[in-house]
Amino acid sequence: MGNTDSKLNFRKAVIQLTTKTQPVEATDDAFWDQFWADTATTVQDVFALLPAAEIRAVREESPSNLATLCYKAVEKLVQGAESGCPTEKEKQIVLNCTRMLSRILPYIFEDQDWRGFFWSTVPGAGRAGDEDEGARPLAESLLLAVADLLFCPDFTVQSHKKGRPDSVEDMQSLDSCEYIWEAGVGFAQSPPLNYIHDINRTELLRLLLTCFSEAMYLPPTSDNSILNPWVTFFCSTENRHALPLFTSLLNVVCAYDPIGYGIPYNHLLFSDYREQLVEQAVQILIVTLEHEGGQPYRPPSPSSMSIGPNNLFVNYLSRIHREEDYDFVLKGLARLLTNPLTQTYLPNSTKKIQFHQELLVLFWKLCDFNKKFLFFVLKSSDVLDILVPILYYLNDARADQSRVGLMHISVFILLLLSGERNFGVRLNKPYSLHVPMDIPVFTGTHADLLIVVFHKIITSGHQRLQPLYDCLLTIVVNVSPYLKSLSMVAANKLLHLLEAFSTTWFLFSAPQNHHLVFFLLEAFNNIIQYQFDGNCNLVYAIIRKRNVFHQLANLPSDPTTIQKALQRKRKSPDVISRTSSQETVSMEGSRPAVPAEPGTLKASLVAMPGIDKLTEKSQVSEDGTLVAVPQTESPQTPEHSAAAGTSDTESISGRDNEVSGPMRVLSPLLSGLILQVLSWKSKLPLQTIMRLLQVLVPQVEKICIDKGLTDESEILKFLQHGTLVGLLPVPHPILIRKYQANAGTAMWFCTYMWGVIYLRNVDPPIWYDTDVRLFEIQRM
Repeated sequence: MGNTDSKLNFRKAVIQLTTKTQPVEATDDAFWDQFWADTATTVQDVFALLPAAEIRAVREESPSNLATLCYKAVEKLVQGAESGCPTEKEKQIVLNCTRMLSRILPYIFEDQDWRGFFWSTVPGAGRAGDEDEGARPLAESLLLAVADLLFCPDFTVQSHKKGRPDSVEDMQSLDSCEYIWEAGVGFAQSPPLNYIHDINRTELLRLLLTCFSEAMYLPPTSDNSILNPWVTFFCSTENRHALPLFTSLLNVVCAYDPIGYGIPYNHLLFSDYREQLVEQAVQILIVTLEHEGGQPYRPPSPSSMSIGPNNLFVNYLSRIHREEDYDFVLKGLARLLTNPLTQTYLPNSTKKIQFHQELLVLFWKLCDFNKKFLFFVLKSSDVLDILVPILYYLNDARADQSRVGLMHISVFILLLLSGERNFGVRLNKPYSLHVPMDIPVFTGTHADLLIVVFHKIITSGHQRLQPLYDCLLTIVVNVSPYLKSLSMVAANKLLHLLEAFSTTWFLFSAPQNHHLVFFLLEAFNNIIQYQFDGNCNLVYAIIRKRNVFHQLANLPSDPTTIQKALQRKRKSPDVISRTSSQETVSMEGSRPAVPAEPGTLKASLVAMPGIDKLTEKSQVSEDGTLVAVPQTESPQTPEHSAAAGTSDTESISGRDNEVSGPMRVLSPLLSGLILQVLSWKSKLPLQTIMRLLQVLVPQVEKICIDKGLTDESEILKFLQHGTLVGLLPVPHPILIRKYQANAGTAMWFCTYMWGVIYLRNVDPPIWYDTDVRLFEIQRM
């Protein structure tokens, strides 16, 4: 009964708030206490009993009442942080105020006139004896109170006090570094699990995430200097708990093991409060690690004038340096990323986590801000424990347009890794895991797995993945000089891509399509020049498909052929998505990638920069060091790609009308197109392959005739022992295209990250039906 009465009382208080036209005095505690003092509502109750329409009504019609409600709720949190919440009633008040603010804040943010409210000082809000001008803005008081409460003994952490149960630790002198939530980086003790503490931490982190979400209500901008003032203040030296909180969040995430003790179906028998905490922790981490410089978009208050541009969370992340810490973080992330791939004999017997997108962003931030961590990851084959789940997610999401962001972040990580020589070297390790993927069965290395998955994405992914083709092939080019022996399956997949991309209609139908052919030819050249021994499968595949290279060398560039090719494009636009005839049975236990269910929500993304803006060229010198290559306008430095500049909400095929519309549209474009074709055709890097064919084709034909061979294994044996030393052109320098950050990618990451957080927080639905402006929510 008591809980029903609580809900009734809370609902009555809400109705009073929305019907009172006169401002209620801040001193009227009897009125305000109804919202938090005598109620035992859950966060779900607060969301249900305080509807959006009523919050907006108070905001419009009784603004001073909404202001007082926010101020009084923050005041209660500050009091709780100061007292240490020694009684159950005080703990309950703090939780109720936390839920109330989590509900109201998005409606403050969606109204431009209200956004400054939390950054103003409330008249009379100075603590007793303080002068008003010395009072902190409400936002700062709120953030500091939440930080204190996250290390509150017997509320969110285990008390160290022995002896009398009524002894209370002084919150102001408490050293929160002794109360870090989990062992791991910089902390050795693992405190006992306490699900009440986990629940309370989760509620406070949810409020913190809601505070940071002001970013969702501003339109996207590529101005890097504009920072979120909530994040900026929270990650500054003003927050005395910044280090233990950063450490607690990172350790809680990386130490989490969803399998637990391995009891089948344990996740169905018990609620896992740690999982909810881990989800909130990883979301807080990726949001706080977004910023590293610039100025907040609101002038700092006098109390925070001392803050430098340094984000302490970024600072701490970049300074992790012990190998055992790197090992703990890498193994933790790999364990969690691999979790959804786990196969068991009992169906659905193990818990499958859902927050892999946030984990990928966290891994990205670690590699981006801590280069020593990146080198540690690539130093051993542990990097493959990250690679395999990424390839699994890529393959699984390729047909689902609601997961286009997941495809992008996965490809960005691989692009970043592929810029380092060690990544290519690691790919030579045999692949024996056999994760259930809807790809052909093959025997080979992790390089083969990567190529087979990339081929599957290009040939059977949805159309909006087209802007990623450049990135996928850039990764292949970056690793190609180090690939010691491709399997026959992978070699055939690469040749199939070349065949598809070099058809005349594809080459002529968009101004940047020829880049894909250049990338593939560059990859073949790298393997022939640097890894000829051991790559007989690829050499054999090139010989078998030699007509493709001859056609490229003799590519027609006369108006009649181009016109015919473009007309053919209109009739059969999907030739690339036809898989090669050599497609074989898929791996055991795999299921096909499927499109999103109708009604699935997705968040839109801003456009991605083209590959030339995403990467910068480096040349590998003889001693293995990289030397930057100045950008030049050549076909091998793709111009800004039209397709790569489209957002995921805009269909690529809509662009084709520029070229493949009615004949009257074609005529003015033809002369420019012919000039362009002539320009890049002369630069096609075919010399090495043509020389290889010139030397080897007659030899292979002679063997076949002499020995009457039809068995390809004999031909492969011959190629395996052959050599082209002294017969090929002088090896070209290895070119690596390394990922480089820019304003465009920073904006993409911001919209992607907040879109994921919006869609993942559905219970309670914190931002649902509020007027977000950073992205659009679309129903599929």
